[in-house]
Amino acid sequence: MTESELTELTEPTGRTGPGAAPGSAAPVGACHRAAPRPHARTAVPEVRPVRRRAPDGPGAVDPPGVRAAGRRARCVDAAVQAYVARHPEATVVALGEGLGTGYWRLDNGRLHWLSVLSPETAAVRRMLLPDGARRRTVVRPAYGFGWLDAVGEPSRGVIVTAPGLLMRQAPGEVRALLAACAERLPGGALVFDALPRRAAAVARRYPALSAGPLPGAVRWSLDRGQLAALTAVHPAIASVRELPPPGGRLALPGAAGGYGQRFPVLRAWTPVVCEVRFAR
Repeated sequence: MTESELTELTEPTGRTGPGAAPGSAAPVGACHRAAPRPHARTAVPEVRPVRRRAPDGPGAVDPPGVRAAGRRARCVDAAVQAYVARHPEATVVALGEGLGTGYWRLDNGRLHWLSVLSPETAAVRRMLLPDGARRRTVVRPAYGFGWLDAVGEPSRGVIVTAPGLLMRQAPGEVRALLAACAERLPGGALVFDALPRRAAAVARRYPALSAGPLPGAVRWSLDRGQLAALTAVHPAIASVRELPPPGGRLALPGAAGGYGQRFPVLRAWTPVVCEVRFAR
């Protein structure tokens, strides 16, 4: 998930639209937002569902990509939870998460969390979500390798999340990132998503079909039949697997998601969320 995709904003409790009663909410689309508690003695934000008003006006739509991104986020969360269950003191590296609140969704009381952001976004995050004892914001390019130097005690386990990022890098850059993680994060894992070749071609030609502004063009694609080939990038890549989508459905908008398993041809058009595991 990139900084511009599903960036979660803080929003105080109160009116959500003209004429709404205090604390009421519009009845469409729930998402998690982070808002500071009213007590100044704690810096831990309160994570609560806030309902979002449906778009209105001429030509307004509810972008299906938003729902697909939500399913992708739940898929990534499940992978992190499974890894942390095996490595309770692991470090979670969230590349380009913006103002995401994954730490509060997934914290087990022992893990460490690194948010890797650009300088501008890092400044906003530190203001709204100040760093804590086990949670730090690191100013590094998400597309480079400099953030690897900020990972402390990789022997306790490291899982890197990079939704929406790898597909916007050149193929050579993707291979270099995989190799760097495999070499420096033994026993770790990398979770990312990618578009199959056909879907990537459509995304490049019609970027407006994606939800929200894209931080860059889609430059790298990955078909499901190519997953096994990624193990050849580095000897320390132990396995590459597709993560099951939430509820067993493909990330298609509307009712189409329910037909993914029934009609395999749809899999050539749906995003794939992958987990790469590195050998010790």
